[in-house]
Amino acid sequence: MASHKQAQLQQDTYFRVLRLLHEHPELTQRELAQRLEVSLGRLNYCLKALIDKGWVKVNSFSRSHRKINYVYLLTPQGLMEKARLTGSFLRRKQHEFDALRAEIERLQIEIERVEKEKWFNYHDETSQSV
Repeated sequence: MASHKQAQLQQDTYFRVLRLLHEHPELTQRELAQRLEVSLGRLNYCLKALIDKGWVKVNSFSRSHRKINYVYLLTPQGLMEKARLTGSFLRRKQHEFDALRAEIERLQIEIERVEKEKWFNYHDETSQSV
């Protein structure tokens, strides 16, 4: 079960990174890590994996003669994987949403039942004391 959870977490991380790179390929690794709320090391590890899979390619350019910047671009395969991961992520979140909605409904019913019991117990006690 733990490996399934780890695989889902990894898929979610890949999805979030691919989505953000697609929208903002010019972000630095530090900016990406901050936006995704992950450590710089974790982001670096993830980017290397995405590059190794052929989903992301890195182009370098220099804004000045002293500093090289990078742009992270999704490859055609990366775009297809992003679409697949988007569908998977959406289905999983919809399932979680439906389960949460059912849990909320159960809790509301339980609260109503407890409130009714308290009301009947209170009125039963007051009618006996009269």
